[in-house]
Amino acid sequence: MFTGIITDIGEVMAVERGGDRRFRIASHHDPRRVDIGASIAHDGCCLTVIEKGRLEDGRMWHDVQASAETLAKTTLGSWREGRRVNLERALKIGDELGGHIVSGHVDGVGEILSVSDEGESKIFRFEVPAQLARFIAPKGSVALDGTSLTVNAVDGCTFEVNIIPHTQQVTTWGQAKAGQKINVEIDMLARYVARLSEFQGC
Repeated sequence: MFTGIITDIGEVMAVERGGDRRFRIASHHDPRRVDIGASIAHDGCCLTVIEKGRLEDGRMWHDVQASAETLAKTTLGSWREGRRVNLERALKIGDELGGHIVSGHVDGVGEILSVSDEGESKIFRFEVPAQLARFIAPKGSVALDGTSLTVNAVDGCTFEVNIIPHTQQVTTWGQAKAGQKINVEIDMLARYVARLSEFQGC
């Protein structure tokens, strides 16, 4: 489980293509504190560390493997060397829950429609598939590329969020642009409320 509070910005160092795809990610995490088998959210997608080491510049590298299903249902299928990705270590019992409960299971892919300035913050407008849009509500939470964000306004399949300067600096949102695809995970509570309201019995 995760909270949507990004702990580092990683960089894709290498991509090994095949039926599954293997990615090598550089980060500032301490390799002594990241175990083989650990779960790390990469742009909101929970992946398992299968190998790790230290680079000459002191950064950590770790390898993860993504299945064909993951590549098809997330943005990972388009990842290339040099891409920057939002990273979050898994939540530990007793950690502060600063965002909202995030599973690391991406529900679908959305798109940034526009980015506009509002003071020092930026207003992002997104479009998501209709099957996800019904779970997104004003003042509700949504995880976009792994980042816990609060929804400002909703209009059909589009919605807006405000991203403050601090979030822009410590995540990849500072360089995000219109036309970019993003991983979307809807709020877990919204999912279960919708299920309960629809359930008619067995």
